[in-house]
Amino acid sequence: MDFQVKRADLRQTRFVDEARTALDVGCARLKVDAFGFSANNVTYAVLGDLLAYWTFFPAPEGWGRIPVWGFADVVESRHPGLREGMRVFGYLPPSTQLLVAPDRAGVRGFVDASPHRLALPAAYNSYSSVEGDATYDDRSEDAYMLLRPVFFLSFTVDDFLLENGFLRAKRALISSASSKGALGLAFLLARRGNIAVVGLTSKQRVNELNQLGIYTQVVGYDDIGSLDSQASIYVDLSGSADIRAVVHQHLGSALKLSLAAGATHGRPATAQTELPGPKPVSFFAPDHIVKRTHDWGRTGFNERFAQAWHPFVAWTKPWLKIRHASGPAGIERAYREVLDGRVTVDIAHVLTPS
Repeated sequence: MDFQVKRADLRQTRFVDEARTALDVGCARLKVDAFGFSANNVTYAVLGDLLAYWTFFPAPEGWGRIPVWGFADVVESRHPGLREGMRVFGYLPPSTQLLVAPDRAGVRGFVDASPHRLALPAAYNSYSSVEGDATYDDRSEDAYMLLRPVFFLSFTVDDFLLENGFLRAKRALISSASSKGALGLAFLLARRGNIAVVGLTSKQRVNELNQLGIYTQVVGYDDIGSLDSQASIYVDLSGSADIRAVVHQHLGSALKLSLAAGATHGRPATAQTELPGPKPVSFFAPDHIVKRTHDWGRTGFNERFAQAWHPFVAWTKPWLKIRHASGPAGIERAYREVLDGRVTVDIAHVLTPS
């Protein structure tokens, strides 16, 4: 089974039966067990052409397979370095299976060296064995699927801001404040305590976000004009050109940085050269991961990430509710809830393709 969406109209979907093709020498077959689905995945679809997300898992002309993060098992291997039965975590299609061409395979996992993926960001091509992963707990696989991928965004944006001294700003504004990436970033910034954290969200979600206790202030998009003028950073996870324009026009020169890091609202913001304040700059988490892996080494990066990750997961456990669904009907229902923005902050989806 393969879930596909129309690239030009994300509301058009279909399920296609996959043929079980023979496995070439040097390749392996993964059985997709489960994956998380959230606003982060909508961002992949919205930016699919711009950032080549559609390229990871090819589909027929005009259609796409939205990348997801989840667990899969190696059920067939014709690669001498990859054993059958290994459980891995990584970038997957919303399908029942994935054929890979393992490279650098070993006890820690492998890299998919399929020809169409060679030019794509390495962070998305690695499949990690759960054995020996300091952030893995088999009792918390749901949180691992749902939060760990977007926490890389939270972690890298937080580190980027810290590296740049928060540009001497006193306040960080985060749009799409109920998204998991925004919650992770707000958690990290709140834990530092050296900058106020303002969540920007739809009016109906102001109260529920206030209850989480990580935002200094939560403001509805219609009330952005009520914010006082002080040195601020804008982290744009919504991708909304309208929201970005309001923030820039209201704060003007008080805005020290405008960081475009997501597109949860279903369409990326177009270039706006006439906006007051700083020119928006794009942030791509995999690039920052490469930089910090070079700076700290892989072990150093993993250790720092784990130190940030474990407290965040512990914080979510009392309030985050996981909805499980399986098969075409369950996937379709969850997809439309997320696409339409009908998922409350305390709800997250874990899906099983079969």
